[in-house]
Amino acid sequence: MTLGTSDLAVSPLSLGGNVFGWTADTEQSFAVLDAYAAAGGNFIDTADVYSAWAPGNSGGESETIIGQWLRSRGDRDEIVVATKVGMLSGLDNLRPETIRQGAEASLRRLGVERIDLFYTHRDDPAVPVEEIVTALDGLVRAGKVRAVAASNIGPERLAASLEFAEREGLAKYVAVQPHYNLVSRATYEGPLAEVVAAHGLAAVPYYALASGFLTGKYRPGTTVDSARAQGAGAHLDDPRGLRVLDALDEVAAAHGAEPASVALAWLAAQPTVAAPLASARTPEQLPPLLAAAALRLTEGELKLLTDASE
Repeated sequence: MTLGTSDLAVSPLSLGGNVFGWTADTEQSFAVLDAYAAAGGNFIDTADVYSAWAPGNSGGESETIIGQWLRSRGDRDEIVVATKVGMLSGLDNLRPETIRQGAEASLRRLGVERIDLFYTHRDDPAVPVEEIVTALDGLVRAGKVRAVAASNIGPERLAASLEFAEREGLAKYVAVQPHYNLVSRATYEGPLAEVVAAHGLAAVPYYALASGFLTGKYRPGTTVDSARAQGAGAHLDDPRGLRVLDALDEVAAAHGAEPASVALAWLAAQPTVAAPLASARTPEQLPPLLAAAALRLTEGELKLLTDASE
């Protein structure tokens, strides 16, 4: 499929690179990337700040590993690489100079001549949208970025950015990356999704599996050995989370599928969503994520899941 208003042809699952250099070392990351590409995947997502939060890291580790993998495999032209600027310490703003510095640093770590999709990682209300859009347009005109997008942005600033770019003939955002999944719907559905739809953009939701909760492995009374266990397990304290698990189980059983596949298929069926974003530490975690692309839910099943998550 083509991503939003861009010419980027992307696979229906975007592979998250936030685990590379954190819970997956270089060898494990290469194995996941190899398995994803072998299955036909081509849309890899990272950021300059991945994974600065891990002990001993300072940021850029994920980009560096992806860059090493691209060079070792020699299939750069088949892969769509998305990265982001605006949250790494020292570059945690969207001033024009920061945007330019961040792009140059990401290009070096990735070892590529051009970033396919360059996101502002979160909005910076201290910087006028006109300055942000103009800086991003400069990267596109210089051939350093193919297309631009925005993550963690509100509907008003998104609309203003798009209108300014349209009026001035500058590069426009082609996609957004919102926090959106079956148990976290409020931040995207409504005004933000309406702006995205009105301008023909695509959504690439992150936390598509709610930090692993929607895989179904988190259940009352169970303990999961994962760096994300605390965040995922919190949904067990919400009756809505338990209702969603029950609905996922019912639909998964009807299709002989995994709950994760169903959760991603529900997300992919939502208006404007192009490619849910999910990550894997090991190749063994990939099949249920990839299977979502071929899973077609009935209207009744979609309604069951939607109602459970209200």
